[in-house]
Amino acid sequence: MESKKRSAIDSLNQHWAFLCALSDKLWTCPEVGFQEHYATQEFCSALEQFGFQVKKNLAGIPTAFSGSYGNGGPVIGFLGEFDALPGLSQQENALTKCPIQEGAPGHGCGHNLLGVGSLAAAIAVKQYLQDNHLPGTVVFFGCPAEEGGSGKGFMAREGVFQEPDLAFSWHPGEVNSVSTEGTMSNYQICYHFYGVSSHAAMSPEKGRSALDALELMNTGIQYLREHVPTTTRIHYAITNTGGSAPGTVQPYAEVVYLLRAIHPEDLIDLYERVNQVAKGAAMMTGTTVEIEFIKACSNVLINSELNQVMQRNLEEISPPTFDEADLEYARSYQETFERGYSYYDMLVDEITDPQLKEELHAKANEPIHTSVMPLAQERQGFVSSDVGDVSWNCPVAQINCATMPAGISMHSWQMVAVGTSNIAKKGMLYAAQVMAGSAIDAIENPAIVQRAQNELLSRTGGTPYRSPIPSDVNPKLPT
Repeated sequence: MESKKRSAIDSLNQHWAFLCALSDKLWTCPEVGFQEHYATQEFCSALEQFGFQVKKNLAGIPTAFSGSYGNGGPVIGFLGEFDALPGLSQQENALTKCPIQEGAPGHGCGHNLLGVGSLAAAIAVKQYLQDNHLPGTVVFFGCPAEEGGSGKGFMAREGVFQEPDLAFSWHPGEVNSVSTEGTMSNYQICYHFYGVSSHAAMSPEKGRSALDALELMNTGIQYLREHVPTTTRIHYAITNTGGSAPGTVQPYAEVVYLLRAIHPEDLIDLYERVNQVAKGAAMMTGTTVEIEFIKACSNVLINSELNQVMQRNLEEISPPTFDEADLEYARSYQETFERGYSYYDMLVDEITDPQLKEELHAKANEPIHTSVMPLAQERQGFVSSDVGDVSWNCPVAQINCATMPAGISMHSWQMVAVGTSNIAKKGMLYAAQVMAGSAIDAIENPAIVQRAQNELLSRTGGTPYRSPIPSDVNPKLPT
């Protein structure tokens, strides 16, 4: 590795205690989407301390912000997330499910690590630009509400991600790998049914049941499933049944639907068909329905040029080493769940080199996956991410880094419990180093930026980004 690049990456060591403490602070004070005021304050304070120019209230969202350093191009973005998940409160390092506060949120997706890791990468790239007196700009984007809020989608709609020439991100996980999986675009919609209350025994004819309408809608959707493309998904949750008294005709009920499709045009069609089912259910029951569009996100566009850059840095920068205490810690958590077919197993099964495949299969039961996985073939996934909206505005690449014992499920109490561990922090440092190294490569080689942008143009067919979120829909901010 070039000495100037190594020097910038190694500069993180002098700040690492501060950054780890910041990650622990976020873990200790978990906040759900659009309510991350403590995290916003801590990040903005850290950015100012490290010499970044901070912009707050991006896209009109109080917990969206950015910190930039430098001038001119290329403009390199790092995506930071910091929201927690509701209902996942858990004591750190506990080997049983043990909430700190029942029903409170917890960092079950590792976003305390994700945000700080991306910040660390931005700090290292700033150091590189500063030490070498180079043109270029590094921007850390504080992105709220990834979990169900599509914060980046609202930010993208307002043009926030038109600035960077390319962007990098990462996610805590159980493997060290480049993400080569495309995601699905989605819409989240709430259907509010309004009826007429009455005594269900004395005057049932006067009632119009909103709950009946909701149930008929859900039944209609079950029949619709046979007649939609196999590249779509439909999920729902009944969020209000209208009450608990069976002797009363329910005057109100609501259901939230999450609609997914690989292709945006299929999603538009699916949304219209689901709306027709809802309207039909209201018509059958003499009720009315209000359709509330909550949020949406675009599908992620893979960028193979940037993926190759990140793969080279995964292999060039040594993964963390774990001592016996780390390994024993990991084994203790593996005893709390049943191991199943994992993301690691899937990646290994896709390897075509027989010798490498056999070698990695032999490591499947290790307590922490330390290997760097080979660059996988592109595949279509069935989850969604608001990173998709960034990827339509500029080339984006993401990595996964091992921050937890092998086999732990995301969004679990175990994931929360290990979020402040040495394993987590070593993986966070590795992610920061790889992202910083990839950005430095792009700064030093403008052809990387050009090829990545050409690839984005090719993948979109020249179609400009169009936000899937209607202009009159605003984030559901806390009141």
